[in-house]
Amino acid sequence: MNLKHIWVDADACPRVIKDILFRAADRVGIAVILVANQALQVPRSAHIRSIQVAAGFDVADNYIVQQANPGDLVITADIPLAAEVIAKGCLALNPRGDLYTEENIRQRLNMRDFMESLRSSGVDTGGPGAFSQSDRQAFANQLDRMLAK
Repeated sequence: MNLKHIWVDADACPRVIKDILFRAADRVGIAVILVANQALQVPRSAHIRSIQVAAGFDVADNYIVQQANPGDLVITADIPLAAEVIAKGCLALNPRGDLYTEENIRQRLNMRDFMESLRSSGVDTGGPGAFSQSDRQAFANQLDRMLAK
């Protein structure tokens, strides 16, 4: 599959992941579009742009869902967003290098909902671990595999 565009849910995306995407955009000539509620600094490149959407719950997510097309890649840690774009025929990859698929997204949504219900009942579930060098490497490796297809 030839990727057409890479959409980035950019508000919570780690800077190091954006940097990997910026280098990939210029290396292979793929469009990288960052969508956020705030203005973002991006390198000057014909392949990289940022879009600022209005502030509000899921505004950036909704924009990505509306704009992404089958064959596009969406970078997000947001599991409901990943589920929506997968349903449209897009690929979804989280910043830690985990590929969301039709086969695993339902389980991830169920786990997310379960953890959310625990938190709302007062249980401290912690959160994701700190973003590590191995997370960065896993993302870079997965992205390279996807771009090579």
